[in-house]
Amino acid sequence: MSDGTKSLELFQGRLDEKSLQAYFNRIGYGGDREPTLEVLRELHYLHPQAIPFENINSFLGIPVDLSLPGLVQKLVLEGRGGYCFEQNLLFGEVLRTMGFLVKGLSARVFWEVPEGEIKPRDHMLLLVQVDGRKYIADVGFGGASFTAPLSLDHPEPQETPIERYRIFKEADFYYVEIWIKEEWKLMYRFGLEPQLLPDYQVVSWYLCTHPSSLFVKDLMAARCMPWGRYALYNERFTIHRKNEESQKRTITRHQELKQLLEEIFLIQLPPHETLTERLKKLISEE
Repeated sequence: MSDGTKSLELFQGRLDEKSLQAYFNRIGYGGDREPTLEVLRELHYLHPQAIPFENINSFLGIPVDLSLPGLVQKLVLEGRGGYCFEQNLLFGEVLRTMGFLVKGLSARVFWEVPEGEIKPRDHMLLLVQVDGRKYIADVGFGGASFTAPLSLDHPEPQETPIERYRIFKEADFYYVEIWIKEEWKLMYRFGLEPQLLPDYQVVSWYLCTHPSSLFVKDLMAARCMPWGRYALYNERFTIHRKNEESQKRTITRHQELKQLLEEIFLIQLPPHETLTERLKKLISEE
């Protein structure tokens, strides 16, 4: 290629040893560092249990920093979580530092989107190559984040520690579905065109600043567990246990909401002056 595009990469640097070890400490990983499928699976299993999905920055009007130093500071050192761009950019940087071949992709989400409504390609996922085989990694899809990488070339249903997924291809696109309540639900559609950091920065800025964005209006958090998931959407708290009926309840006090974020989702809340006010307004607390 002579147009210079061959040098364009999503991941511009690698984590230094101190930052990489801090990440391993954060997720509780002490295994090998070789770029094998077993290592990828273990990291993918541990990450969403330790680093929760959350959108507190955009909910409070705090800028979302997608730079590598910013991601390490927030998700690793400050005990915070993040949404798809933060989660998968950090995870991708970790994998690349360890020697994995990684590319960033983008997806158009259909999960919980009203029929007929068309969403932009506003979700990030990763394409990881191991031993010549391609896998999809995604630790940033909220309450349905994968807990294991999925084979891109495996049309049959794939079991993960929590749910069952399947990937199929039609024309130039791949579709990811999840088995929920005895039926397949479409999560998103993606192609294999690599994305660069500016591609994600533009979409991330829109999602965390536009008044109609869910990431601005609503509060979301999710965390995987070995037995299932915790999920929070505004004042609605849900516990999903594998092969059991979900438990749901409504939070009525902002103190309880704050306690959930800190103790269940393991989020070290930022000392923001409007946090308490926003939590009170969220649950219509007088």
